[in-house]
Amino acid sequence: MLSVAELERLLQDIESRRVERKASAADADRIREAICAFANDTPGHGQLGIVFVGVHDDGRCANLKVTDELLRTLADMRSDGNTLPPPTMSVRKENLSGCELAVIEVLPSLYPPVRHRGRVWVRVGPRRAVATQEEETRLAERNRSRNLPFDMRAVEAATLADLDLVRFRYEYLPAAIAPEVLAANNRTIEEQLRGLRFLSPDGRPTFGALLVLGKDPPAFVPGAYVQFLRIDGRDLTDPIRNQRQITGPIPDLLRRLDDQLEANVSIATDIASHRLEQRRPDYPMAALRQLSRNAVMHRNYESSNAPVRVHWFADRIEIHNPGGLYGQVNRDNFGKGATDYRNPGVAEGMRVLNFVQRFGAGIELARKDLRVNGNPEPVFDLQPNATVVTLRARAD
Repeated sequence: MLSVAELERLLQDIESRRVERKASAADADRIREAICAFANDTPGHGQLGIVFVGVHDDGRCANLKVTDELLRTLADMRSDGNTLPPPTMSVRKENLSGCELAVIEVLPSLYPPVRHRGRVWVRVGPRRAVATQEEETRLAERNRSRNLPFDMRAVEAATLADLDLVRFRYEYLPAAIAPEVLAANNRTIEEQLRGLRFLSPDGRPTFGALLVLGKDPPAFVPGAYVQFLRIDGRDLTDPIRNQRQITGPIPDLLRRLDDQLEANVSIATDIASHRLEQRRPDYPMAALRQLSRNAVMHRNYESSNAPVRVHWFADRIEIHNPGGLYGQVNRDNFGKGATDYRNPGVAEGMRVLNFVQRFGAGIELARKDLRVNGNPEPVFDLQPNATVVTLRARAD
């Protein structure tokens, strides 16, 4: 975090490549583009990029009232899913040279290229622009393998033949890249995969590529499946009514899991009047989706071969995630909007394919859906190397 003196110096430097000025937050996408460009840090100087909100391009104060609501709106740009992978940034209010401003400080990303709505934005001197193919390639090559999370590391034994390239070309690419950028794109499929962090610089698929696009993910990541058990009773030792091992690349796995969950939801029908019929499930599907997808996204794929487990008892559902709290998420801020990503490649893939609408909001959304449906609050057991959430059925 820069000092007030450093911020004032940058505010006065009209030509600084580290600064972008906005009179207000009205044009939110331009602010997001600036954040994306600073996160990409094409010069490689490793310094914070600054977006001043409340000042004109020529340095004149815009006399903007910086409210708590404005600061929250700007802070939410980090995790609203429009910029991937999510940038590291901070937002605060400052009074600089007599002008009230919102200050956004953006750290260079460890995992470039960063995209906003499918485009890679970079700084070209004091302005921003969409990256050229050469600039995007340099950004992709900047990653150092020893610093990469597990799902962005190359898999020694894997080749392009282990990936479903038809799915990549016709499902993933159109969702990840802006249409006009894709239409003008004359890159090879290897260059496209590398630009989206699915290939290492030497052309090997990453673990994330195999999880999202692989023909047989468990061949390389043994725990990459979901074990579903429907138990006819309240104890694990009671008779099993139904069991499934749900596997496949993450898009197929999540759709099959949704089908399995939906098939087991019971819906009670209440006749409230002669003309009004109310249908109430014992568990709301929206909450089941949120919590099961959280487990798939945040689990530990690196050092645990255990699957995600869904145990459906007569009176409750338990979702077991073989992964404990990670990074900046702790017991105090868990489920309150705090986000960090053990598997940023998997998270990005799920967001691109629309299995996640907004990062950091899944647990709160699930709680709301359960509350509206009449279910008790979910109970989270936060263990060192695992997380278990228990949902109780709605009482009729």
